[in-house]
Amino acid sequence: MIDIAFSKLAIIGVAALVFIGPEKLPRVARMAGTLLGRAQRYINEVKSEVSREIELDELRKMQKEVQEAASSVEQSVTENFSQVENAVQSAWSDDSSSDNAAVNPLTEPPMPDQIAVKARNFRKKKLARTSAIPSWYKQQNGRKSRVLSGAGRVAKYRPGGSAAKPSASFH
Repeated sequence: MIDIAFSKLAIIGVAALVFIGPEKLPRVARMAGTLLGRAQRYINEVKSEVSREIELDELRKMQKEVQEAASSVEQSVTENFSQVENAVQSAWSDDSSSDNAAVNPLTEPPMPDQIAVKARNFRKKKLARTSAIPSWYKQQNGRKSRVLSGAGRVAKYRPGGSAAKPSASFH
């Protein structure tokens, strides 16, 4: 910023008072203030626009770098997949051509009993994972599932049995 001391400002003020005059000085000072404010706003707008442009350029560079990295990863994955596929195809063709008479355990169909047991276990596991019933409640197998209300408990555990009637004390 410009280095202006108080003494320099006083000299400028006295010179303005002499040259402009005391009746026009407030109007000129107001106009100078508004022009200075406009200039400052314009400079701030230019600064913000330049900073936005710089940020956009940086973002574009980052986007290009990310796209290049993604394409290189995609290319390496595709190459690895094709290598594995070729290895599996060659192993499959070697295995089927060398021993056609042997029974492959992977192609052997499972027994119907095994299928039923696996299906039942799968349903139980899925129900255990996806059910809205809390696990602590599920663990209460064989316990009471009904809850007695407060009045029911009083009636059940009242000394003198359930035949005793309460006395009406309200009149």
